[in-house]
Amino acid sequence: MERADIATLAGPDWDALDATITGRVVRPGSPDYDLTCKSQIARFDAVRPQAVVFCNSLEDVAAAIAFARRHAIPMAPRSGGHCFAGHSSSEGMVIDVTLMSAVTVSDGLATIGAGARLDNVYDRLLEHGLTIPAGSCPTVGIAGLTLGGGLGILGRTYGLTCDSLVAAQVVLADGRIVTCDERREPDLFWALRGAGARNFGIVTELVFRPMAPPSATGFQTFWPLSRVADLVFAWQQWSLNAPDALAASLVLTAGGDPAGPPVLKVFGAMLGTEAETLDLLDELANNVGVKPTSTFARSMTYREAKRYLASLGESEFAKEPTGAGHAYNKSEFFRTTIPKDAVAALVEHLTTDRIEGQSRELDFNPWGGAYNRVDETATAFVHRNEIFLLKHTAAVAAEASADERKTTQQWLDRSWELARPWGTGRAYQNFPDPDLADFETAYYGSNRERLVDVKRKYDPENFFRFNQSIGRG
Repeated sequence: MERADIATLAGPDWDALDATITGRVVRPGSPDYDLTCKSQIARFDAVRPQAVVFCNSLEDVAAAIAFARRHAIPMAPRSGGHCFAGHSSSEGMVIDVTLMSAVTVSDGLATIGAGARLDNVYDRLLEHGLTIPAGSCPTVGIAGLTLGGGLGILGRTYGLTCDSLVAAQVVLADGRIVTCDERREPDLFWALRGAGARNFGIVTELVFRPMAPPSATGFQTFWPLSRVADLVFAWQQWSLNAPDALAASLVLTAGGDPAGPPVLKVFGAMLGTEAETLDLLDELANNVGVKPTSTFARSMTYREAKRYLASLGESEFAKEPTGAGHAYNKSEFFRTTIPKDAVAALVEHLTTDRIEGQSRELDFNPWGGAYNRVDETATAFVHRNEIFLLKHTAAVAAEASADERKTTQQWLDRSWELARPWGTGRAYQNFPDPDLADFETAYYGSNRERLVDVKRKYDPENFFRFNQSIGRG
């Protein structure tokens, strides 16, 4: 019997892997094991891996992949751990790249390690007077955000985060380390921009074309609940027809106290003056036929705007999970407005029969602008003809019973079904839904067939597989 076969029969030698890499292997029984198992989504904290491998270099990542292949251990890469479907968790091995977080600028390009979080990215780039289009949640990982698209307050002006990506470094299943861009490995580069999370390899470094950060006006308006259907209906056309410089989200939240009134707000940022922002908000109020109950708008630097939006909590710009327990979500893109009677049905479903400890939310995300000025086949990100994105979210506390979790899921399913007749059938891959039946069509649309070809080329043995990987739909 070969030595490799004997080693396989004996089981994984985790100490040998630990001695091989410059990072470290954290196993059950280690003092910090419980902490290292935690993702940003508390719903998946119960997933207990055999090991979390913290990689400090390309060679570490390649060694971890080789080890997982040799011992047939399922694995998941992790940079930020914000995956709503738990795709950054595994009962086998978690390959964590958060140690690889350097941010450097040279020759007009920004090179960012896959483990960097947005807060660090923005601060490091600002030292050079630069930024990139991305979200506002400070702990989101740059890799996952980019590989699934990436929306934010610059999106309607400059496009998705992945639209600013010019190159990426990837460790493939066979251990090869490749750099891809429009000239080198162009098929892989195409696929990474929209379908790159966990499908083809582990991305360790991303190169962006940054820009000078613009000034902005951050704003938040609260509206009377008596006119919620009117506001949602009016917002759909107003946000689409507004200047690209405006990124305005509409969010309706019913908190965990059934006696507490839901909160209705429109907020975001405008790449312009306070006066311009207030004029646009007045236009919305005129369309609704009622003024907000309160309005805040203040000119600020772009970095201040990011911090301000992050402080507002759950939004299309700050994707922290709702609450610290079991959070569930579904999303869908729209190319036509939802009629007022259907909006009223959505609102009624959100605001009636509320349950203690269960929060619900409808999150309308503006689209259009530069998001749609890229052909849907130019990158793997196919959602290029939409007018808005609607995310339905429900959450219960970590200690909620199985029946309470089931009821929460049922509320979510029904909310999604009420809006579906007017949707495109497509969902945002950065809001993954583990219960989505035809996920490949929903996430990738007409790009699915080409993605399957890229998968066969770069991962022919389907090592990077999970419940929603390319080729499984």
